Amino acid sequence: MSDGTGLVGVVLVSHSAAVAASVADLARALVGGGAAVPVAAAGGTGSGELGTSADLITAAARSVDQGAGVAVLMDLGSAVLTVKALLAEGDELPDGTRLVDAPFVEGAVAAVVTASTGADLAAVEAAAAEAYTYRKV
Repeated sequence: MSDGTGLVGVVLVSHSAAVAASVADLARALVGGGAAVPVAAAGGTGSGELGTSADLITAAARSVDQGAGVAVLMDLGSAVLTVKALLAEGDELPDGTRLVDAPFVEGAVAAVVTASTGADLAAVEAAAAEAYTYRKV
């Protein structure tokens, strides 16, 4: 974290660039009157294939870092492993980057909406994780 004065940034990591971008668009659209949260999609590989890219994830995290932390949500499998590996390296992602265990779509919406209120990283993470409890029927 640089100085803690900005909003928490959110990175959405998916095996599909289209899925990551669409979920980012949805989350931004549902914020309403809150502040514009820095959200970045890191989907697919650098060549546009399905998969995950450490370089895309790193660039996305750096692009949304405003000093208040970065919440990273992943869709599945190797996306989780790639983020864990980047965090383990220690210098690839901005300080204050946190892997968030949450459902991808609902968690992303909750994270972005919560971040738009100026909440800290712990609150953003908690809101995203709480999405596991949302009932649909």
